[in-house]
Amino acid sequence: MSFEFDNNRVYLFGKVASKPEFSHEVYGEEFYDINLKVDRLSSQFDLIPVTISDRLVKSNNLDIGQELAVIGQFRSYNKMINEKSRLLLTVFAREIIEPIQLQNSNIIELTGYLCKEPIYRTTPFKREICDCLIAVNRAYNKSDYLPCITWGRNARFVSGLAVGEKLYLTGRIQSRVYQKRLEDDQVEDRIAYEVSVSKVSREDNLQSVIKYYEKLESKKAVN
Repeated sequence: MSFEFDNNRVYLFGKVASKPEFSHEVYGEEFYDINLKVDRLSSQFDLIPVTISDRLVKSNNLDIGQELAVIGQFRSYNKMINEKSRLLLTVFAREIIEPIQLQNSNIIELTGYLCKEPIYRTTPFKREICDCLIAVNRAYNKSDYLPCITWGRNARFVSGLAVGEKLYLTGRIQSRVYQKRLEDDQVEDRIAYEVSVSKVSREDNLQSVIKYYEKLESKKAVN
């Protein structure tokens, strides 16, 4: 198997947590959404939305609880919900491979551009955090707008950058539940998705991505 290396690469390994649900159709090809339960290194887990083509749905076992390894891209799109446009995020599965148990089952590598002023803050326990939005170019003059969160030294670094800076990031995709207050004063639980950044720099360290997937392939060959 050969890997195409680009500016948006995701590897996930987890368990199917929902049945495939029809999402949309493009040029006669249908796409379905599932949730993938991906364990963290701690006892917690992330519930990550994955979009899969009908071709992959038919050729793979997607029963709930089934282990699944996905290679794809983290993408964003706008969808009208209750007459309001919302930015939705999903992992677009480009390939499903044989599950391989690695120490880190949630890896994302991005090269993109800082497209919004970063927001720096500290927690009551003095932990430094910086939120940023990264625009990652896609084919056909499209871009994905991906929220990212950085911590500590990375937060200080990103907080000093100007909009338009080209960045290379590695980390994981995380989910978190938050409460949204609606117009009628009701509170609704929602799930937010973002990239929790472990490394960020101005340099494109693509060779580390290549080495990782070469290691992935070698482990698969042994198995």
